[in-house]
Amino acid sequence: MLDEATAEAGSAGARALEGAATAALRGRTALVVAHRLTQAAAADRIVVLEHGAIVESGPHAELVTAGGRYARLWAAWESRTPTGAELP
Repeated sequence: MLDEATAEAGSAGARALEGAATAALRGRTALVVAHRLTQAAAADRIVVLEHGAIVESGPHAELVTAGGRYARLWAAWESRTPTGAELP
């Protein structure tokens, strides 16, 4: 299990840490607690929790299409990214 450490790294540091995490996890199974949507979006499977209960689960594209909590969060984040430079 990795508690994603980029939350405190700032944008520039986060990119380097995300790249290192991707390399370290290649070919492995891991549970990553993501604090950044870009890292969640890159996961094979995303599990959305609310009050300790699973409310959604699936890959990024499926969850965005479903229009649920994750989709609303993604849309809110995406609207704050003027260039779309960080989108997966």
